[in-house]
Amino acid sequence: MQDSVICCEHLTHYYGKRRIYEDLNFTVDKGRIVGLLGKNGTGKTTTINILMGYLKPRGGSCRIFGEDVQHITPETRRRIALLLEGHVQYSYMTISQIEKFYSSFYPKWDRDAYYSLMEKLKVAPGQKISRMSNGQRSQVALGLILAQNADLLVLDDFSLGLDPGYRRLFCEYLRDYARDRGKTVFLTSHIIQDLEKLVDEVIIMDYGSILVQEETASLMGRYPGMTLEDIFIELTGKY
Repeated sequence: MQDSVICCEHLTHYYGKRRIYEDLNFTVDKGRIVGLLGKNGTGKTTTINILMGYLKPRGGSCRIFGEDVQHITPETRRRIALLLEGHVQYSYMTISQIEKFYSSFYPKWDRDAYYSLMEKLKVAPGQKISRMSNGQRSQVALGLILAQNADLLVLDDFSLGLDPGYRRLFCEYLRDYARDRGKTVFLTSHIIQDLEKLVDEVIIMDYGSILVQEETASLMGRYPGMTLEDIFIELTGKY
C-alpha cells in the first residue's frame, strides 16, 4: 500500500522446531500510532528484530518505507528510531551532557522534544542520570529517542521499568508529539492499561497468529463497557 510505512506479508518464523508464528500479515500506515499487543513469548520482540533486519525470518518478507528490511539503505535507516531497552548508558553524565553527546550523531536532532519531556519530569539540566530513579532514567532514554526526530519510531516494550504515573505521562507526551509532527509509531507492550488513549490501532497477537488488527475505537465499540485490557483478556484468555 502506498501509505504503508511498514508492510509484513506471510511472515513465518521458528526457533528450532518451535513455531513462533506462520503466515503473519500486517501493515502500519503513515502517521499512525499502532500497538502490537500480546503476552510474553508471543513473538513481539521477534517481530521487532525481524523489522530491524537483526533476524531473518524463515519465510515471508517485511518492508519499511518500501525497502526490504534485509537490504535497507543507510538513508532509510536514519529515518527510524529504535528503542530496545528502556535504560540509558553513560549514566555518569548529566541531563544536558547526554543530550549534547547524542545530538552530534543525528542531523535532524530536536532538542526541544527532549527538554520538553525533561521539564515534565521536573529534572534540572545539571542532574546526574546516576542519581535518578529507574523510572526517570527510562524517560530520559525515551526522550533521547524522540529527539532523533525520525519519521518512524519503533518502541519495544516502551513501558518497561515505568511506574503507572510515568507511563501515563509518557503516553500523553508521545501521543501529542507524534500527532503534532506527523510521526509514525509502532510499539509493543504487554501492559495494556494506558494504551486506550494512545494507540490509533491495535494488533493483538496470541501464540502463533494475529487475532485482530483494528482501529482502537472500533474494537472498543464492539465490546461496550469493557476496557482495552478487558478485551485483550477476552480474546487471548487469562494471563
